[in-house]
Amino acid sequence: FHQVVHAVHNFCSITLGGFYLDVTKDRQYTCQAKSLARRSSQSAQWHILEALTRWIAPVLSFTAEELWGFLPGERIDSVLLSKYYEGLATLDTLPGVQSFNVRKWDLILEARMQVLNVLEGLRKDGVIGSNLDAEVDIYVDDVSLEVLRLLDDELRFVLITSYARVHPLSERPDGSVVMSWGWSPSVGLKSRDGSNTTSFEKISFSGGQIAIVARASGHGKCERCWHHREDVGSHSAHPTLCGRCIENVDGAGEVRRFA
Repeated sequence: FHQVVHAVHNFCSITLGGFYLDVTKDRQYTCQAKSLARRSSQSAQWHILEALTRWIAPVLSFTAEELWGFLPGERIDSVLLSKYYEGLATLDTLPGVQSFNVRKWDLILEARMQVLNVLEGLRKDGVIGSNLDAEVDIYVDDVSLEVLRLLDDELRFVLITSYARVHPLSERPDGSVVMSWGWSPSVGLKSRDGSNTTSFEKISFSGGQIAIVARASGHGKCERCWHHREDVGSHSAHPTLCGRCIENVDGAGEVRRFA
């Protein structure tokens, strides 16, 4: 019983509250209302809620019943009479995402945790007020570099910073913050049969290093998305907005692939 409660609690507070919902708020608030970026995030949240309501029903019956009454669409009277939800899928089972699987996301989330620790130090020192006030440069080994670069400009949305750039570890500048990196490419990236590969089967979380340089951004702050961007003020029609927000307000809307 306690293991189930612990798992659900961690999923709600850490996976959802501490990561997914925090990251996707930008999609919800800044992307066009009917855009694929915004609607796909809403669809994912709907699937999560359908499953979560059923998960908690045996232990939080009244809460689950109250949730059930607010879920959209036709449904039976009680969640306790519903069947187990099978609408969820993992990254490893979805078509077309083999090149960006859950093991690569493990690496990205580990990098995010390291960056957040550095940003928290800047916040305590009064250098920044929020993560969006910061720009971050990350220096990692070549294998990790390849993964983080898959996100392209969307890495900043995962970190919730205004800029996020990735570089080889060998290029780290003097004075950069160097920490233990929880992903060792020499022993941590193996195929299921044990051979060296780039399929990112995680078997170790030790031995590497990551260097992070974070600073307050010197660019203007977009009044719509609150990102500090170099193009704020360069558009006469919308002098207080960044180029991304102008695309979402007057253009076809931005494209999101990952975050």
